Amino acid sequence: MANRLETSTRHYDEKLQQILKTSAKIFATKGFHRTSIRDIARATGMSLAGLYYYFRTKEELLYLIQERCFLTLLQKWEGGNAPHTDVRSRICLFAENHLGFFLHNMYEMKVMAREDESLTGEFQEKILILKRRYVKILMDLIKELQSQESGPGFDLRTATFSLFGMMNWVYTWYNPKRDRSLSELLDQMLRIYFLGLLKGGEMQKPSWVPISTERAKGSFSLWQNLP
Repeated sequence: MANRLETSTRHYDEKLQQILKTSAKIFATKGFHRTSIRDIARATGMSLAGLYYYFRTKEELLYLIQERCFLTLLQKWEGGNAPHTDVRSRICLFAENHLGFFLHNMYEMKVMAREDESLTGEFQEKILILKRRYVKILMDLIKELQSQESGPGFDLRTATFSLFGMMNWVYTWYNPKRDRSLSELLDQMLRIYFLGLLKGGEMQKPSWVPISTERAKGSFSLWQNLP
């Protein structure tokens, strides 16, 4: 009986992941409001009744995609954080996790950026809780850096969202065929962030040393084991 339940649960989770992955691509390409459930049914090869087994409304579907993204980002940070390293290295690790995740999940990144205000009511409130929890991680790291290195010389909120802004908008221009790899892109961004555009360009050595080597695509994949 237990094996049957495990198989059923695994099938449910895998099918839901496939629906969320396909829906994220359609939302990113067509836009949430211009996408219909029939569009998703055609793309997934499922009936409308079959889709509604996994979610009740299109808005819930958008919520599930965003929830999966934030929970994955939080889990990756909590699983890979190195609390005993210096704060600059931890900020760099946070940036590596964040940018690496979104570079390998570009459709989901577009949905997170473009459809930020499409959720309402309870769905919006739940995502805001996750978002604030995630933002607080980086804000606390920058606050620690501020107390160690520069005193009250910069605005904490501005500093936090400036780094998020650099990372979150790469989907508007990044092309893996012509632009730098993840590690090189991170190095450039962090030079600019920590040192400024002109001073960062003068440095000969990388502005940070990654705690881990550049990660393979699979380690950043949101939909594990799916093509």
